[in-house]
Amino acid sequence: MGTQPTDLEAPPSDEDVHVRALTEMLKARMTRDYPSGMMKRDAHPKHHGLARATFEVDADLPSDLGVGLFGEPKKLDAWIRFSNASGHAQPDATRDVRGIAIKLFDVPGAKLLPGSEEATTHDLLLITADRFPSRDVESFRHLVKAMLDGGIHVALHMLTHPCEAYRAFVSSVVIGSVLDALYTSPTPYLLGTRAVRYRLRPHTSSPAEKPTAPAPDFLRAELRKRLVDGDAAFDFMVQLQTDPRKMPVEDPTVVWDENLSPYRKVGTLRIPSQTPDSDDRMTLAENLSFNPWRCLAEHRPLGGINRARKVIYPTLSGYRHDKNGVPIDEPKESPR
Repeated sequence: MGTQPTDLEAPPSDEDVHVRALTEMLKARMTRDYPSGMMKRDAHPKHHGLARATFEVDADLPSDLGVGLFGEPKKLDAWIRFSNASGHAQPDATRDVRGIAIKLFDVPGAKLLPGSEEATTHDLLLITADRFPSRDVESFRHLVKAMLDGGIHVALHMLTHPCEAYRAFVSSVVIGSVLDALYTSPTPYLLGTRAVRYRLRPHTSSPAEKPTAPAPDFLRAELRKRLVDGDAAFDFMVQLQTDPRKMPVEDPTVVWDENLSPYRKVGTLRIPSQTPDSDDRMTLAENLSFNPWRCLAEHRPLGGINRARKVIYPTLSGYRHDKNGVPIDEPKESPR
């Protein structure tokens, strides 16, 4: 895959085989699901809006936190895409994992993603689950195959993999607002030479509840109302790995114990009042590409699932953009 593991990683010898098979499997599903018309993303195809934001790095961070993006106080412009994770657009009242994709602007320095080395953007991806259902790429490949085969294959897989079934179930939630959700990165990243996980904690005292009779797209409507009426904000936090055995890099099914290492704030994501779901915004949200490897080396993604993403994401994004006749152009101007 052209990915040299760090000293913190231990990739299995056959990982490349499973990554290639998983890539082709997901590409085939996209072809099957979108035989004509616009081809959507393989995952997180339904977005609720695209918000303009600023990412403010805190001043006077201690040396173990003040690394890379967080090396000095600054304010960066950003786009934020809110989405549902399911591969098929479904009503927002259905249990699902929710995602937030952040694209920071004016970040100098070479990026790790091939083809984006000169990009001045830096991507951060988090979800509403604090664990991944599968422990490695091979396990995830088998889960995806069962889901693609459908019916009895899904039931048999879940019966024979009860822990994976449980993790998938508890990770899927119903929320009242994407602005009130707690987002985490189940997969780890470097922070200099240390492994960390990310978290976004909302500035919300009274989280919105799901409507009694929710419309299929109530999360989009709620996001629009909240941001037309006022601002929103999140604390951006990191959790340092302090025990490699209890806080493993290669097993994202393990929740890192906050008693061993609490999350610590390094910045604030601020979303000013705006209309996040205009036609132009929703089109841009469709065409933007987010990849955790579009990042500085100090924040390199870690672990097998992240190594797979380095291959899968650009392959599927390129295929989707080509089918839609839309070039993959990383934006150069900050959001306005």
